[in-house]
Amino acid sequence: VEELDEIKDKSRPVIFSAHGVPKSIPEQANTLKMDYIDATCPLVSKVHREAENLNKNGFHVILIGHKNHPEVIGTMGQLPKGSIDLVESVEDAKNYINSKDKLAFVTQTTLSVDDTKDIIRELQIKFPEIKQPKKEDICYATTNRQLAVKKIAENCDMFFVIGSRNSSNSMRLVEVAKKSGCENSRLIHSESDVPFDEIKKYNTIGISSGASAPEILVDNFINSLKKQFTVAIEEVEIVKENIIFKIP
Repeated sequence: VEELDEIKDKSRPVIFSAHGVPKSIPEQANTLKMDYIDATCPLVSKVHREAENLNKNGFHVILIGHKNHPEVIGTMGQLPKGSIDLVESVEDAKNYINSKDKLAFVTQTTLSVDDTKDIIRELQIKFPEIKQPKKEDICYATTNRQLAVKKIAENCDMFFVIGSRNSSNSMRLVEVAKKSGCENSRLIHSESDVPFDEIKKYNTIGISSGASAPEILVDNFINSLKKQFTVAIEEVEIVKENIIFKIP
């Protein structure tokens, strides 16, 4: 569900997704006496606390992200209205006007490192005193996937990213694959048909997945290819991921 209002049986527990939610949502759940589990990704929670602390210390916050993305809605909903602004592009950064002395920025965790780099540079040129996060906000799983895709895309005839249509990091991976030398790159989502007729023209297929796509979706895709073709799999790992999060 998108909103608590959609839940007819209020005795059923609700889980807040990894993207996070505005502060008003847990407050509404408490008012409705609903049980909830906050499963917000700890990397997103870090950005929430960062934005809150900046606000408490008198900074006006700029969020670099995509309008209407669930994570952006959640992060902007941590602060009082008027104390945080969204910047989506280099053009937005160039046109951004703010007379506040103390400015700071945070970023959506699932953006492309390359995308944010140019926007941050523009903000720093325009506001030399702008405060930046102590650590990069972009999710390590997003960054590692982008690095892997950059490495393998140029050697692929076709590239598939398995993930949701509303997944920002999955869409970025498709863009990264295209920019890295595989123009024939696309997203495979729950309703996609696997284009076997097109695949059979090629020898090397690249596969990655969005940071939150379950492994079973990747396995199912590979198994569907194995039924049609003789497949040899080569895994590419750029960084060993060994971060463990506490259960919410």
